[in-house]
Amino acid sequence: MTLALYGHPFSSYTWKALIALWENQTPFDFKLIDQAEPENLAAWNRHWPMQRFPLLVDGDRSVAETSIIVEYLQLAHPGPVQLIPADPMAALDVRFLDRFFDLHVMNCTQIAVDAKLGRLGTPEQGLSVAAAKLDLAYDWLEGHLNGKTWAAGEVFTLADCAAAPSLFYADWTHQIPAKYEAVRAYRARLLARPSIARAIDGGRPFRHYFPLGAPDRD
Repeated sequence: MTLALYGHPFSSYTWKALIALWENQTPFDFKLIDQAEPENLAAWNRHWPMQRFPLLVDGDRSVAETSIIVEYLQLAHPGPVQLIPADPMAALDVRFLDRFFDLHVMNCTQIAVDAKLGRLGTPEQGLSVAAAKLDLAYDWLEGHLNGKTWAAGEVFTLADCAAAPSLFYADWTHQIPAKYEAVRAYRARLLARPSIARAIDGGRPFRHYFPLGAPDRD
């Protein structure tokens, strides 16, 4: 049975799962979550009543939460690209970086987005808080990435699957300052990777959804 991934092509966490699937050329059906696709909405709600995407469905098993989806794919549908190292300590480093990008980059961007949507504070307050937190993340990343090709070293991993959408949208929210040369170069390498470029292209028609206003680049 073919895997099914429920999500949206402009969703950062959907990108993370798509990148992992495309890196290993894993066959799957993409199920768009949209009001125009009521059957997909109904199936998604049936499989995961928490109504968060992406969601991976593999036969009778439903797998939620993006990092878990990537781990599951490596266990159940392994491919040539090993996104989580076999060495336990190396795997721990990758999992930490995965959490770093989700919690300290993507979540900071979400603060500005939520404020713009009226969910907390004012848009100005949200952007100010997000910018301050992102500057801390950029500063840490600059030192961490020095001398590395990818987030955890010379091999593309789960951490990079998380970094790509996180840094893509973070830079739209609070542009990475020029002084962070390693972070800017890393983001450029990510955006040039075929699986990530494919995710970016898939989201292009939906850029008007970005509450802060999508810049005319990338």
